[in-house]
Amino acid sequence: MRLEMAELILTNPELVRPLLEISFRFNDPISARACWVLEFTARKDLRCLDLHLDLWANNLSGLRLESSIRPMAKICEILVLEYYSSTRTSGRSALTIKHLQLIATACFDWLIGTHKVAPKAYSITSLYHLGKDFDWVHTELQLLLENEYSEASAAFKARAREVLSKLRNR
Repeated sequence: MRLEMAELILTNPELVRPLLEISFRFNDPISARACWVLEFTARKDLRCLDLHLDLWANNLSGLRLESSIRPMAKICEILVLEYYSSTRTSGRSALTIKHLQLIATACFDWLIGTHKVAPKAYSITSLYHLGKDFDWVHTELQLLLENEYSEASAAFKARAREVLSKLRNR
């Protein structure tokens, strides 16, 4: 169903904005479904977000429902990986420094908050790459990961170990 909806959105790009507006109904359970569709849509074609990155990035930190945060954290990771990719196909030209700052803020919020491991893992990856442009990010990320490591889940530890290794060897 999500894949079918993503295909519908991609063939009707005028539906991206209404989908985003539904996604950011912060306390409405239907927003989570819209976020999932948005994730599937972005996985298929990131360019669908290009014209709407301001709306998307400006609302990330307002998300409260765990079921909305997970897909949006994944979209952050996808966009950031594309932005920093040496073989990028889209995304880099559309993202601005302001968007990257808003993504960093949201990712730190999700990493610090009492969220499940998936948004935390996606946030760790995003923040690691964002630290290439924002010096302070690597320092803060390393401190957070080291402080949380001993009490974290196995999945968190795996992602943290990978990133801490890169941070220590830079």
